[in-house]
Amino acid sequence: MFPVEFRASLKHLLFIDIETVSGQSDFNELPERLQKEWIRKAGRLKNDEAFSEAELYSERAAIYAEFGKIIVIGVGFFHWEESKEQLTFRVRSFHGSNESEVLQQFCSLLDNRYRQKLSLCAHNGREFDFPYLCRRLLINDISIPKTLWNPYWKRYDNPHIDTMEFWKFGDYKNFTSLELLAALFDIPSSKDHLSGDQVNATYYQRNGLAAIAEYCREDVVVLAQLYLRFHHFSILPEEQVFRLV
Repeated sequence: MFPVEFRASLKHLLFIDIETVSGQSDFNELPERLQKEWIRKAGRLKNDEAFSEAELYSERAAIYAEFGKIIVIGVGFFHWEESKEQLTFRVRSFHGSNESEVLQQFCSLLDNRYRQKLSLCAHNGREFDFPYLCRRLLINDISIPKTLWNPYWKRYDNPHIDTMEFWKFGDYKNFTSLELLAALFDIPSSKDHLSGDQVNATYYQRNGLAAIAEYCREDVVVLAQLYLRFHHFSILPEEQVFRLV
């Protein structure tokens, strides 16, 4: 079912998704200098709901690496079971309130397993996950693994894969969500109990880090299944997906 060449291409491929929240639970907890910078930023943002700067911070700050932080990094990889001649997928997450520790755990995985060659795969990864990770690593004074980012890469040298760019086929105008593609390709949803716009409130108001980590892991599963469908393979059955906590 899976040609040898395709299986070989999976050895250095790591699927990821990150979950981010605002850097502080409340705008008033920001240092004064960052408060001023957020007010400048907020003045340039579309604000149809007429949120105040403080309300807008809770609603939007998480998507900007300068004002947000990473609380979960979901990672997953395919593994070929020789004895059963079947492909399996294994997924886990690094998560916690200490962003530096979460980032260091992720970097340790890259350094230990993908030191020589790595292709990350994420949905909208080139616009969000990859640069967000690099920026937060720099802010936390953690060395960026060379397999994650090389400043000398040209766009065509970058080995990382973005499933949204794959779907665009050169169209630069359109954003297509992972959930929409999952629906199109009949992949079970990861949004049954949580969605991206609920993450900030779930973390700060409901102490829901564990639920966010589970949601992130399921997004990684959807991403991997979409990758298979993009290559004209059927999705893996549930018994071939292993969730590691």
